[in-house]
Amino acid sequence: MVLSGEAGIVSYTMPLVSVTRTYLRLKSHAQLAARPLPPGLTVRHLADCPVALYRAMYAEVGGPWHWLDRNAWPDDMLAAQLAKPGVRVLRLEQGEAVLGYAELERHSDGAVEIAYFGLVPDAIGVGIGKGFLTAVVDEAFALGATHVWLHTCTLDHPHARRSYEARGFVAYLQETYEADLPD
Repeated sequence: MVLSGEAGIVSYTMPLVSVTRTYLRLKSHAQLAARPLPPGLTVRHLADCPVALYRAMYAEVGGPWHWLDRNAWPDDMLAAQLAKPGVRVLRLEQGEAVLGYAELERHSDGAVEIAYFGLVPDAIGVGIGKGFLTAVVDEAFALGATHVWLHTCTLDHPHARRSYEARGFVAYLQETYEADLPD
């Protein structure tokens, strides 16, 4: 962080970080290396997901991985996104506890993007992500997907890409960009 000041005004400059984003896809449902959800877990479609609930899930799941995009969206813009006919919000639950969430978006070419997918910090590494990802992919193909795609990056959990590839996703594009990260 660089501090500079003029006439009592201090500004902060965040360091730029090089990030590699990898796009992965599943060309068919048969390509999925499916895993069942562990007993006691359910995936629920949140029809008409309230913006406040979405923001809470986004913050809890994405906070450790510097998910910032949707934080910049005003409530009306986010509400419009969530209300699109091709958008689905899915929540992973164990009783009353929320363990993760995903957002699917169907595109005009027939592809379904897993726009967001993740677990709350306490649910990472306990073996539930495989079943949750399987359920999310099943939902994507139930929406009529020609293929399912997502992207991950070097800011995500260190095992994210490997987890997607273990379920059958194949990398097809990489790009590098610079990101400003808050301290």
